[in-house]
Amino acid sequence: MAFQNEKSRLLVLGWEGGGNVPPTIATIRALAARGHDVRFIGDDCILPQARAAGARALPWTRAPNRRDLTPQSSFVRDWEQPNDTSAFFAWAQGVFLAPALRYAEDVVEAAQAEPTDAIIGSDVLFGGMVAAEALGLPHALLAANLSLVPLPGHPPFGPGFFPAGNDDERHRDREVMASVERMFDGFLPQINAARAKFQLPPLSRTLDQFRSDLLLLCTAKAFDFPVDYLPAHVRYVGPLLEQPAWALEGAAPQSDERPTVLVSFSTTYQRQEAALAATIEALGSLPVRGVVTLGVALAGLAPAAPPNVEILDGASHDEIIARAACVVTHGGHGTTLRALRAGAPILVLPMGRDQNDNAARVEYHGAGLRLSRDASAAEIAAAIRRLLDEPSFAGNAQRLALAIAGEGGGAERVVDEVEAMIRAAREPRRSAVGA
Repeated sequence: MAFQNEKSRLLVLGWEGGGNVPPTIATIRALAARGHDVRFIGDDCILPQARAAGARALPWTRAPNRRDLTPQSSFVRDWEQPNDTSAFFAWAQGVFLAPALRYAEDVVEAAQAEPTDAIIGSDVLFGGMVAAEALGLPHALLAANLSLVPLPGHPPFGPGFFPAGNDDERHRDREVMASVERMFDGFLPQINAARAKFQLPPLSRTLDQFRSDLLLLCTAKAFDFPVDYLPAHVRYVGPLLEQPAWALEGAAPQSDERPTVLVSFSTTYQRQEAALAATIEALGSLPVRGVVTLGVALAGLAPAAPPNVEILDGASHDEIIARAACVVTHGGHGTTLRALRAGAPILVLPMGRDQNDNAARVEYHGAGLRLSRDASAAEIAAAIRRLLDEPSFAGNAQRLALAIAGEGGGAERVVDEVEAMIRAAREPRRSAVGA
């Protein structure tokens, strides 16, 4: 068919949030490789990666724009919040919701500057959603991990619940979701101000702005909880596990006869020092070889380590996990899915964001254990011993690895879905904005 070779002019939106960046860069790379003209608008600190992946990149000018990856540059200091709820509110205030007008103005300006056929936004940038609606362009949302808005049959995003199995748990979920809605609706004035700027009618509910032609979940269906049904616009496209540049700068250590335990606590700062110190102490009590990668979040930290633990600034997790007996992590989606893809069981010490929910899925599938971020060295050591000694954990992780591999997906599937969305929108054909 003629449209199969037709190239599109795409505007991709992004922001620096750690684990959300690799899926965005992988998407840009695949779109550009397919011959599409890709422009990217995002934070200064990720523009070089976007350009290297094949996009023409431009910075946010009105919206929050992070210049580097240091904790000091973050607009949101969620590690200073007393609980996960207030931490999410801080993200909503700093990036997701309150600056909606500033994001929307940047996106509309960029889209109108050149012919633009479609927008690929982020599932948390509500200003981008306002802009796409105002422009009338085909619009896909990229979710770097799980769905922010619960899929049918799923518990609310955030607390790390299992799916409700009785009336008490269903009541729990309704209460939590009502609280979440109230938090979102607290930002309705900002959302409606952005909509008014572009002559869109006001909303009575903030989550009604969570609309797009496609919602692409960059995770594995096998990893997620079972869903009652999948809404027509939602697709599981598989995890996009492109490794960040810093992870490739160091050489992976050689293995020996001892079981290797990889420890990774995020690419962004979440006050991980205490959990890391307890984990290193735990490894010192076990007959294992520990490999700790600090990453950008903890660059410059020099924790004391016993002889069987090696501390690295960065190294390829793919190479280490391939021979790891288990992984200890905060539960970021990238590290979690990278471990499960390799069939490695996981000990998760979640520190907020999506990590409680990732940890819940690890436990639900029997592929690992979850502890508090405040767990003691003795508790961590006991959990690692269970992962190493009880075959069910490795067996379930390997079963998940096969299921994830069977699903396929990845950045090529994202491109397939975006191209199909644009083809559908061209019947009848829409005019390109800026043409």
